[in-house]
Amino acid sequence: MTTPVVLFAEPGARWRSVAYGPVLCAIVLIVELVSSSPVHWFALIFCGALVAGFVALQVVAGQRHVSVELTDTTLREGAETVPLSTIADILPERDDNSWDDEDWESARALGELSGVPRRRTGIGLRLRDGGLVQAWARDHRGLRAALVSAVSPRAESATPGDLDASAQPEMSPNVEPSGKIEKSGD
Repeated sequence: MTTPVVLFAEPGARWRSVAYGPVLCAIVLIVELVSSSPVHWFALIFCGALVAGFVALQVVAGQRHVSVELTDTTLREGAETVPLSTIADILPERDDNSWDDEDWESARALGELSGVPRRRTGIGLRLRDGGLVQAWARDHRGLRAALVSAVSPRAESATPGDLDASAQPEMSPNVEPSGKIEKSGD
């Protein structure tokens, strides 16, 4: 069995943030030692450990619920994994100048959260069964580019019977089935 190739990844939270509280307490401890003021050993050690413990819980939750990983076969958003073979199309970005919302903006966000997590941007996806969902990432443009490159070869290799009618490209009224362009009546 081959190991899947990771095309895009966001960890959700980083372990280095656990050290911020203890480092700040160590700086305060050094300042107290240098300034010859009373040193609050117990309070600084207790606060550093307490802050590190709470931040460690947040890192575990962030890595479990807000991480993103795109491989050559799957897209994992938090705790939900979607095979790339079920994605029919990556929908265009939201038009910031438009007053109307896109249909995919009200679709269900992937993962077990109730919506797109804070500080992340949604990406509309049309599934092969016709449903709409939102993928999301902090670097949404990077995820979009990786998704397009991962899903495009699958869509090109799929036969027309594999796609449902909503995923089929629409023909312009000025194009004949033979591919010739009709001239509009001048």
